[in-house]
Amino acid sequence: MKLHARMAAPIKDVHHALTDAGSLRIWLAEHAEVDLPHRYAFWGRDTPEGDAPHQRPLHVDDRTLRFSWLLDGEDTTVEIRLAEESPDSTVLTLSQSHFDYQEMITGSSIRGVLETYWSLAIANLADHLEGRELTPRPDFTSPELKGEFIIDASPEAVFDSLVDSEKVSRWFNFPIEIEPQVGGRYALGGFDAGHAAKIIDLDPGRAMTVDWGDSGVTTWELEGSGGGTRLTFVQSGFDTGRPPYAGWMGWLSGIAELRRFHELDGWRPIWLDADAAEGAAAAG
Repeated sequence: MKLHARMAAPIKDVHHALTDAGSLRIWLAEHAEVDLPHRYAFWGRDTPEGDAPHQRPLHVDDRTLRFSWLLDGEDTTVEIRLAEESPDSTVLTLSQSHFDYQEMITGSSIRGVLETYWSLAIANLADHLEGRELTPRPDFTSPELKGEFIIDASPEAVFDSLVDSEKVSRWFNFPIEIEPQVGGRYALGGFDAGHAAKIIDLDPGRAMTVDWGDSGVTTWELEGSGGGTRLTFVQSGFDTGRPPYAGWMGWLSGIAELRRFHELDGWRPIWLDADAAEGAAAAG
């Protein structure tokens, strides 16, 4: 598993946010302790298997952080590399071993949450570095999957960006096709991907509910708030013994980008593919 993202901050600021315990407690975890090169640990309700710290530092320099993380009995390795794109922009690449997409789909191991866990964490890191409000993290000790977000845009504009296939695909950074009507399809990967959820409720400008089958239903509710929009997002109707944390964090990281999409002049996605990441770093 490998993720690439652009941070709108100098490389030294990104490195500090990655290695300072106080910063980690803001954007990454409920608890964190750092004393490099001897200790690098984070844990808490918003960390997978976060009852206690399970990390051990392996290597750190001014552009690399590598640590082991015991998850579901396997000693995984996380590596974060930084490359300067410009004096005020840094390309971050994060990889983690022992991630399997099948485990993400089936929920058979907590390691299945890793890609979306880090997607949300990196989105929050980007907002932390820019002084923006962070997206709420999940509570792995609770089956309640609900979040509220304030977006500096009108409910009409936000709703349009939730149902327009081209706009959703841009901020979610993944192809999504939508038929915005009750009974219409909502297809991650597009209609040709072979499986689509169903829109079961639609109130233009105010609400939409999508049925994903065994994963439950997702509901977006919008209301005006101080000139902006309060977006309430809920996932329900799933087996509470196995909450779909992986999918939930995928949506949360998407909502972080939805907020940026509406609020930042000249918005561009923080996410890069491998070629774009290498090109951006080389250009710097």
